[in-house]
Amino acid sequence: MENHLSLIKTGYQDIEKRILPRFPFNYLIFKSSCNEPHVFAVKDISYSGMQLSLKDGGHSFKIGEAISGELHWKGAILSLDADVKWVHGQRLGVEFKVDPSFDDQIKNFLSISNIIKSMRPLHRSPMELDIPTDLKYWLQADGPVEIFVWCHAHSEISRFQLIMMDSFVEYQDGKGLKSGKVVTKRDLDTPLVTEDEFVFEMDERLDDDRLKFARDIVSHLPQEYLPESVFDFLKLKLGL
Repeated sequence: MENHLSLIKTGYQDIEKRILPRFPFNYLIFKSSCNEPHVFAVKDISYSGMQLSLKDGGHSFKIGEAISGELHWKGAILSLDADVKWVHGQRLGVEFKVDPSFDDQIKNFLSISNIIKSMRPLHRSPMELDIPTDLKYWLQADGPVEIFVWCHAHSEISRFQLIMMDSFVEYQDGKGLKSGKVVTKRDLDTPLVTEDEFVFEMDERLDDDRLKFARDIVSHLPQEYLPESVFDFLKLKLGL
C-alpha cells in the first residue's frame, strides 16, 4: 500500500503527505539556453510553471534569476522564458513569464491530445519496477499526468487517483470522490527505491474544473491500457 500521513485536519484545511512510486525515466525535458546550458528533467509542470531536476553535475541558478530555453516532449518543442522562484540543490522551481500568446502555447503543449499520446501503462513495463503489491494499474504521461489504481486483495478496486499537473482527483472506497491541489513534490531516491513525496491539499468540496479535467483524460485513454472493468469503474465514479 502506498504510504500516507495526514498532517493537518483543522477547519477547512486538510493536508496530507504521501509517498508514491516514480518511474525512473522522463521524456519531458527542458534545455536551458542561458550562459549556463543544462538539460533538466521536468519533475512536474502546470500552465504557470514547472519543477526542474538536474541528474548529474551542478548549476549556479539563484532565486530571482531569469532562465530561458526549450521544452522538449516527444517531438513537441516550446520556447519559453521564466524566473527562478526557489532552489534546493539540483532542483529548482520556475515561474513562466506569461503573455496572451504564451498562455495559448503552453495550453496547446499540455493539451489532452499530447498527454494521451505520451501516456504509458507502466504496470505492463518489462522493467523490474518496485511497485506496491496493491497498486495494480499505473499510467503515466511524464510530468503532467499520472493515474494510480489500487485494489483490495480480492481484486476489487479500493482507490484511484489522477494527478493532473498541480491538481488531483481521487476516489476511495467508502469515502467517495475528492479533489485538491499538489502543494509540493520531491524525490525520495535511495539505492533500492525510486519514489516521490507529495504534499496534497484537499478541497473543501469537489472542484468542478478538476473533475472535468479528470473526465477528459479518462474519456480519451486508449481502451487497451486498462481492463474494461477498470475503465467502467473509473467512468462510473467520475460520472461519465
